[in-house]
Amino acid sequence: MTADFQDFEDGITTIDALYVRPGLAAIHLLAEGGRAAIIDTGTNFSVPGVLEVLRRKNMRPEDIDYVIVTHVHLDHAGGAGEMMRLFPNARLAVHPRGARHMIDPAKLVAGSIAVYGEEKFRLAYGEIVPVPAQRVIEAPHEFTLQLHGRTLLFLDTPGHARHHFSIFDEKSRSFFTGDTFGLSYREFDVDGREFILPATTPVQFEPEAAHASIDLIMSHQPRAAYLTHYGRVTRLQRLADDLHRLLDDFVSLAEDVRDAGEARHRLLAGKLENYLLERLAAHGCKLARNEAVALLANDIELNAQGLEVWLDKV
Repeated sequence: MTADFQDFEDGITTIDALYVRPGLAAIHLLAEGGRAAIIDTGTNFSVPGVLEVLRRKNMRPEDIDYVIVTHVHLDHAGGAGEMMRLFPNARLAVHPRGARHMIDPAKLVAGSIAVYGEEKFRLAYGEIVPVPAQRVIEAPHEFTLQLHGRTLLFLDTPGHARHHFSIFDEKSRSFFTGDTFGLSYREFDVDGREFILPATTPVQFEPEAAHASIDLIMSHQPRAAYLTHYGRVTRLQRLADDLHRLLDDFVSLAEDVRDAGEARHRLLAGKLENYLLERLAAHGCKLARNEAVALLANDIELNAQGLEVWLDKV
């Protein structure tokens, strides 16, 4: 199996995780001096594609020093255990709040099955492989790792999830942001200008923390951000401004339907869809409505769920 991949400068490669559809979820390979790190893993079904990319780059599983998961949602960390099984020299770097779920994924699996059902869960993720505790590195705020002398700085960036960090690569002056810096699908690019939206998915969306995490990322004056959904974006100040605006607007849309009872979810999802389509039109996107809705449908559903969980807490 060969996954699509794209090479960038400074030894950074975006690999399609082959999750749900092409261009939805990325795995990032960071190479330095013959050593490498994998940032976010996709699912177990993503691993053969990563192995094939490594082979094509004349790299061996033994060359991977670190597997890093920005947070433990399974589209980012579901393949971690399988990668650790196959990469004998690797250690797993994970947020301190997420480490126990990588060592014993039973609660993580049970929670996901509760959302998706057992059959859909197994089809999407397979069997989640535990990671031996002795191979786990807990990476708190301002923790650093060295990849063959290349410094990776870990920053606590909640808002999407409390077990989320973002990684600043000092050599490329770029961030690997998981879901903290939003979602930006290449199908929505217009003349090189990216479109971005927040990830407010269940169950730990916190608007104030999300705003603060975006500001923290921007305080490092990064040249680029590598998003799990999807790939590299570079017009960061405009995108950060857009994320702040959309976060506030998402919250306002949720507040509008707070007391809508059983109709709340349907109304909120509809409001999010209309709002994002209006934003896409203003962005200059020429995709047909049905094409845009198809690309956004899963995110609209999950974002609505996350906003509702937040509403019920505040």
